[in-house]
Amino acid sequence: MALHFTSACLSSFLGHSRVQRVKAVASEGSSTLKTEEEKKVKLGGSELKVTKLGIGAWSWGDITFWNNFQWTDRNEKAARDAFNASVDGGLTFFDTAEIYGSKLMLGAVDSEILLGRFIKERKQKDPGVEITVATKFAALPWRFGRQSVLTVLKESLGRLGLSSVELYQLHWPGVWENEGYIDGLGDAFEQGLVKAVGVSNYNEKRLREAYEKLKKRGIPLASNQVNYSLIYRAPEENGVKAACDELGVTVIAYCPLAQGVLSGKYGPDNPPTGPRLIVYTPEYLRKLQPLLRRIAEIGDKYDKTNTQVVLNWLIAQGNVVPIPGAKTAKQAEEFVGALGWSLNDDEIVELRSMASNIERVIGFPIERF
Repeated sequence: MALHFTSACLSSFLGHSRVQRVKAVASEGSSTLKTEEEKKVKLGGSELKVTKLGIGAWSWGDITFWNNFQWTDRNEKAARDAFNASVDGGLTFFDTAEIYGSKLMLGAVDSEILLGRFIKERKQKDPGVEITVATKFAALPWRFGRQSVLTVLKESLGRLGLSSVELYQLHWPGVWENEGYIDGLGDAFEQGLVKAVGVSNYNEKRLREAYEKLKKRGIPLASNQVNYSLIYRAPEENGVKAACDELGVTVIAYCPLAQGVLSGKYGPDNPPTGPRLIVYTPEYLRKLQPLLRRIAEIGDKYDKTNTQVVLNWLIAQGNVVPIPGAKTAKQAEEFVGALGWSLNDDEIVELRSMASNIERVIGFPIERF
């Protein structure tokens, strides 16, 4: 079982009836981004700027949660195509982690290795391309002290084939070790191994503690990566979103498409396969249908897909950078179409109201620690 529901809980591409529209919208969105590349956002109080929407690489190399328990050359080609389509569309912020696809998680290929490989190949063809990389330190119980953070970071850099990364995050709070990890983040920043530091799955109390500890060293806490979507709004309910807004910490939203169910592809008669079925049961999907139909209606108004509508809704909450996962080029192209337009205020409120009537699914327990 995956240890973490973070980073990009992958979207699933929509049905055949909407494929042509997806392509048209993606093309339009890509053109918009290429002419307005300066429209990035700063992560918190750091100097790091990222695209308003990133790409999660949890599925790359993973066979325990994604990819039907197998990883083949075909899977790798699809991931490579997704990477290149993202960059072509102007989405250059990629989020991975040391445990994604790792042997520790019974994976096939480390996601960091694949991302590093894709970056190297791309730069050979386009030396001027700029890719922003975020990865994470796993707070495993046998890791102690600040030095463990530096040691693991250097191992990640080796897999990525990079001398530094733009964003380094604590994947989740430690069970009995935490202050040392925060010190380690600060050390990594001061040594120039990272341009910004963040946390993930941190509750309000731990978020504030991390913020203050780094602040004493003059280091901004750039981000908190949390599970956040239209149907999983725990960050709004538990004080995390408000605290991030108050402190100037950017929310990086993983699972922005609720593991694909908000794309509209799944229904009671065709639920997702694998571990996702434990959470997104046919009964739950049945309750979700009125919301999905309304999302589709709003999408028709703007000539957008469900995926593009729900990502746009999340961005509209302010101070949020969603990171949907892309397994294919078509998915990446579709994500581009979530930018360059906006839902109106009434639609934003209506979707929230409808989603509020749906019982929230179980999240990652560590986010409550």
